[in-house]
Amino acid sequence: MEIIDGNQIAATIIAELKAEVSMIAGRKPCIALVRVGEDPASVSYVRKKEKTAEEIGVTSRIILPPITISQAELFTILDDLNRDPTVDGILVQSPLPKHIDEVAVFRRVAPEKDVDGFNTISLGKVAQEDPSGFVACTPAGIMELLARSGVDLKGKHVVVLGRSLIVGKPIALLALQKKAGANATVTVCHSATTNLSAITRQADVLVAAIGRAEFVTADMVKPGVVVVDVGINRVPDASKKAGYRLTGDVNFSQVAPLCAKITPVPGGVGPMTVAMLMQNTVKAFRQKAAP
Repeated sequence: MEIIDGNQIAATIIAELKAEVSMIAGRKPCIALVRVGEDPASVSYVRKKEKTAEEIGVTSRIILPPITISQAELFTILDDLNRDPTVDGILVQSPLPKHIDEVAVFRRVAPEKDVDGFNTISLGKVAQEDPSGFVACTPAGIMELLARSGVDLKGKHVVVLGRSLIVGKPIALLALQKKAGANATVTVCHSATTNLSAITRQADVLVAAIGRAEFVTADMVKPGVVVVDVGINRVPDASKKAGYRLTGDVNFSQVAPLCAKITPVPGGVGPMTVAMLMQNTVKAFRQKAAP
C-alpha cells in the first residue's frame, strides 16, 4: 500500500510555477481574492492562497467586503475586476453569506478570469474538452495526483461518490475525456443510489467526495483499489487541542490495508487545490498575452 503524498506533489508544482513566473519579464500574473466577511475557515484559506501566490511570484490583490454587502454591490466589485486589465484571475471565496446567490456570483466572474473553474462556461468547456477552459481546482488536483503517482485511468472503472459541481461532476467529466491519463469508464453514485457497496466494490479507482466522515469502509472496496479521499470533516475529539480531529470520507484504518494507493486526510487532495489555483492563474495570464 502506497500513501500518495499530496504535500510533496503540490510542492513540486509550486516549484515549477515559481520557475516559470521568474522568467516572465514585466508585469507578473495577478489574482484577485475576494473574501466576504470574517469566517475563520475562509480567512485561513485566503491567507494560504495569498502566501502561495507570494512564494510563486504571482501578485495577489485582496478584496474584503463586509458580510453585509448586497449581491448587487458584490456584482459591481466583480464587474470592476472583470474590466481591470491588470487582473488575470478572480476567486470568490466560498461560502458566501446566505443572502447572496453563490451560483450567480460564480457566473458573474468573466470566463477568461474564472481561475476557480465554477463558471457555467468553464464547466461547459470541460464537457467539450476545450483546453482553453479552466478546470475546478480540486478535480484538476485529483487528476494531477493520479498522473504524478503513476495511475493511468485508461480502461479503468472509476467510481465517484458525490455529484457536486465542485468535485463530483467535473471529476467524472475529466476521467471520461479522450486524452492521456483519462479514458476511464465512470460511474457516479449519490444519495439515491441503490446497492451502493456493490457498485463501489467494482471500482479500480474510487473518488470519495460525499461529505460524510469515514463513510467508506472496508466492505465497500476491493483489494488493489486506488482511493482518492476528497472529504475534510471535523470529528469531535476531546484529546485534541482544537477539540476535533480532521478525517476524510474514508475510514482510513480499515480501507488503507486493502489499497494499492490511497490519499490521506489531511495531506492528500487538500494541498493540491491551492497549487492548481495558481496554475490556472498563470494559464489565464498566458492566454491573455497570447496573440
